[in-house]
Amino acid sequence: MRITAVGEILVDMTETSVDERGIKHFAANPGGAPANVAVAAAKLGAETAFIGCVGDDVFGTMLRDTLVQNGVDVSGLQVSETAGTTLAVVTVDAKGERSFSFCRKPGADTRMDGAKAAAAAAGTGIIHFGSVSLTDPDSRRATVTAVKAAKKAGAIVSYDPNYRASLWADRETAVREMRAPLSLCDIVKISDEETALLTGAQDPKEAARILCEGGAKLVLVTLGAKGALWRCGGESGVVPGCPVKVADTNGAGDTFFGALLSRIALRGGLGNLNAQEITGIVAYANRAAALTTSRPGAIPAMPTRSELEG
Repeated sequence: MRITAVGEILVDMTETSVDERGIKHFAANPGGAPANVAVAAAKLGAETAFIGCVGDDVFGTMLRDTLVQNGVDVSGLQVSETAGTTLAVVTVDAKGERSFSFCRKPGADTRMDGAKAAAAAAGTGIIHFGSVSLTDPDSRRATVTAVKAAKKAGAIVSYDPNYRASLWADRETAVREMRAPLSLCDIVKISDEETALLTGAQDPKEAARILCEGGAKLVLVTLGAKGALWRCGGESGVVPGCPVKVADTNGAGDTFFGALLSRIALRGGLGNLNAQEITGIVAYANRAAALTTSRPGAIPAMPTRSELEG
């Protein structure tokens, strides 16, 4: 079963050090949540593809090469002739936590063509998207067009809403647009920081219940170092996290979701999932995310299947 991720792909300009003059140094890391998920799943043995848009520049070439080198199908990757590849400047504090600012006025990730995206999504088993591509009206239309086309053809729809306040006009707009696609979704992953934003409920268990009652078949709430909560139908559970010395949290949630989707794809979908199997899948995803946080960068830090299963 193929996993196709649609949405933003960009360069994370990640702070690495400050020299003796006080000048910050940055590394250009490939990133963008949907692209990260596609790579994470590919490195763990799944067949994956990516649909999005880069600029006709050195960063766009780097991102395309990164996807190819990691086994991701790039036949759906578009190239904008009018906008440069989007940059996200990522600063990291002493605890490894990130803050973001974006060079995107416009960025190539917002120039994706919806008709081409829908065509590229044909035949996929799982269509995955996030909420950063929903922040711009054009990329929102293109993303939703692709998701609806894939769902109509029978794909499982996977959604990872990541709230980036600087990309929205205001919180009210973010809430409205991030909640709008929920009715399309079979799998939803949110962090414990986004429960109220997506559901109005602060408590992770209550948020998961609301999302399941809204139509999602499987809901995951990541709880940081505490692990992850899952809910499927009327059953739920919490799977503890894996202790690790954190180097960089960038890409951890994407690795978690890529690992989880890889297990679902390799088993052929969501049919007949039981509590024991879900617990095993989430534990596998927790291990993958923990390994990622122990190393710097997002995509470069993601584990391979042999690292997790060897």
